[in-house]
Amino acid sequence: MALLLHIDSAVGEACISLADADQILAELTHKEQKSHASFLQPAINNILEKAGKHLSEIDGISVSAGPGSYTGLRVGLASAKGICFTLNKPLILLNTLEIMAEKIILAQKNPQDMLYAPMIDARRMEVFTALYDHQLGQLLAPGAYLLDGKEFVLPFQHRDKQICFFGSGMDKWQEICPRGNYSFLSLPGGSAAQNALAQQYYAEKRFADVAYSEPLYFKSFYTTAKIQEGL
Repeated sequence: MALLLHIDSAVGEACISLADADQILAELTHKEQKSHASFLQPAINNILEKAGKHLSEIDGISVSAGPGSYTGLRVGLASAKGICFTLNKPLILLNTLEIMAEKIILAQKNPQDMLYAPMIDARRMEVFTALYDHQLGQLLAPGAYLLDGKEFVLPFQHRDKQICFFGSGMDKWQEICPRGNYSFLSLPGGSAAQNALAQQYYAEKRFADVAYSEPLYFKSFYTTAKIQEGL
């Protein structure tokens, strides 16, 4: 386990936190998406001060790298890369949809009984989404999907388990979705899920290239992905 700094500015609420192993030492959140850039650096300084730590003491930095807000992703990754480059620390890139799914999974008493579909609003009738089991195994690959496309419901039918939807794209799907074994949940806050994933990445040395890393836009950030039968 490691002392890790976590940065998440991918979606509406930004969160900066510091964790030692599975213990969150300090965290700050910010709900004004347009001012995430001005929030990040002071927040990093504040949580380090609260935890009584110096930036040089951290073992690495994780960043929620997308999908999400284009500006938020660039700001978050740029901040993480700058610190990693200066201090020669490892960089961990995490999929935002996986972080969201892990938040819900950690909140379930019997997580194996459900499937998990995080949704991020991608404007108009598009959402960034994926479908995971309780171990974050992919049943639908992350991408940008049209909610009103006839083929969209295919991965969410004929399942033995209830599928739960959550995130900023959930409401517009809930308005038009057909009947199914679905639930719609509020997404918990906090950074425990990001820390759990980042600690696993750190232990496995799954580090990103600081110089060449880019946000995880996915190709479908520009063109709508097509759902393949059998996913």
